[in-house]
Amino acid sequence: MTRALPLLLACSVLLCATASPAEDRVATARKQRMGELTRLFSAAGVAWPPEQLYVRAFKHEGELEVWAGPARGPLVKVKTYPFCAASGVPGPKRQQGDLQVPEGFYTLDLFNPWSSYHLSIRVSYPNAADRRRQRPGVPLGGDIFVHGDCVSIGCIAIQDTPIEELYLMTLDTRAKTKRDTPIHIFPRRLTTAGLSELEQEAGLDPDLVAFWRSLQPAYLLFEESHQLPRTRVDEKTGAYVVSPGAPARDARR
Repeated sequence: MTRALPLLLACSVLLCATASPAEDRVATARKQRMGELTRLFSAAGVAWPPEQLYVRAFKHEGELEVWAGPARGPLVKVKTYPFCAASGVPGPKRQQGDLQVPEGFYTLDLFNPWSSYHLSIRVSYPNAADRRRQRPGVPLGGDIFVHGDCVSIGCIAIQDTPIEELYLMTLDTRAKTKRDTPIHIFPRRLTTAGLSELEQEAGLDPDLVAFWRSLQPAYLLFEESHQLPRTRVDEKTGAYVVSPGAPARDARR
């Protein structure tokens, strides 16, 4: 299969199969990566598999962070993976074929061991906020993944060894918790200075500025507490509503 065909599919990796049995690919990754994963989690002081896993992605910096910890309470950073490839510019994904990596609050909700990009995990785009902002007659697209290899149209590529580690982290955490791993995708680190730079880039686009401002509370809350914030979508406006995460359990109770 040539490289052109996967590119034309624009990350629709569910439609592409390879000759390698999926079971062998995942089993091989488990055999080769589990030693490193258990070492990473042990060094971070987190049980394997963890009770909670959280992924943050920053498009400007080209970094994907993995945080883990107890079901309630602060998380610790386990590892940072550099992007190998990601298309588009700062700003959310608003239509099929715009080459944008989405921005917002999602989950990693489907595992694809048959991916043309080695292994891949789907981002739950479009979510309720994306659908609320959909323009009439304009398809939002989908099939956005974090995957291996080093090519992407709207997806986040982190090469093969990193995706094997992330795949096993999210797979084993979901098996333990029965929950999908949240992934928050930001245009950049939304410090005061970072947001100011984005606003300058946005120029006179008030909708884009308002969107980025709606993401900032989740970034700041996590920076302050290292606890996953609660997020929801306002049914009337489609805006994100962010509130602090659940407080840690009192160990004396």
